[in-house]
Amino acid sequence: MATVAVQSLISAPLQIPKITQFKIGICQLKVTTEKSANIFNARSLIQAAAEQGVTIIGGSIPEKDAGHLYNSCPVFGPNGELKAKHRKIHLFDMGKPLPGEVQFKESDNISAGEKPTVVDTDFGRIGIGICHDIRFPELAMSYSARGAHLICYPGAFNMSTGATLWELEQRTRATNAVAHTYKIRNSEFAKLCAVFLLLIQLRFYRAVDNQLYVASCSPSRDSASSYMIWGHSTVVGPMGKIIATTGHEEAVLIAEIDYAAIQWTRESLPLESQKRNDIYQFVDLLRESLNS
Repeated sequence: MATVAVQSLISAPLQIPKITQFKIGICQLKVTTEKSANIFNARSLIQAAAEQGVTIIGGSIPEKDAGHLYNSCPVFGPNGELKAKHRKIHLFDMGKPLPGEVQFKESDNISAGEKPTVVDTDFGRIGIGICHDIRFPELAMSYSARGAHLICYPGAFNMSTGATLWELEQRTRATNAVAHTYKIRNSEFAKLCAVFLLLIQLRFYRAVDNQLYVASCSPSRDSASSYMIWGHSTVVGPMGKIIATTGHEEAVLIAEIDYAAIQWTRESLPLESQKRNDIYQFVDLLRESLNS
């Protein structure tokens, strides 16, 4: 039997950035059906931020390129120049919808991105994902292996995203006590709790598994909209602790980041040195091709 030897991914050493302690601001903005109003609102806030010389991770917007439409997240440096652009890699295509649910197939209109996005800033190395990208731990693992300090996920989960996973979430018995202490009978309340647990658990897992910071940004909820957004933008630390979070209303979330927490978390729990590369291996194909 033929065998193929594959070199496992060696994590990049965590570099100390120019700034290790800072505040991160997350703008949970209201999105309306008026495209011009949305752009004006976002542009006004971006201009105000740019005047302060900050790095901006700009949510996600449709991007047309070479006949394809992408869901893209731009990253601007303190001088206002475009530093990086992430195109959503994992498109949200529903399988068979539940009764009463709307079929959703993002790939009907959007093309998938082809590569992960890591951008170096004065505030450290940042990995970018968009919405459904958060469901895939391999992407977060690749960012951690590439030396990321922080992963940012702009996204717009809806009110029913977690409904189909509610029973599954009940069985997970994750850290949130609601999941395994109470049996919720009201279906609408169950849906709300399901999506809340799903989002919190995903952020928790991405942060604690990779021992880094995770920030997620959502639009605020519009109760009159046909697409109801969950909201709850959140910042999670490398031990899985929720540092700050919002509700579903329009808000600006400010959180303190201290990269020293990454260092002492990894020193206290040295997961990297405990991995069994003789049993399993993680390979970053794109990074391997760049190094070959």
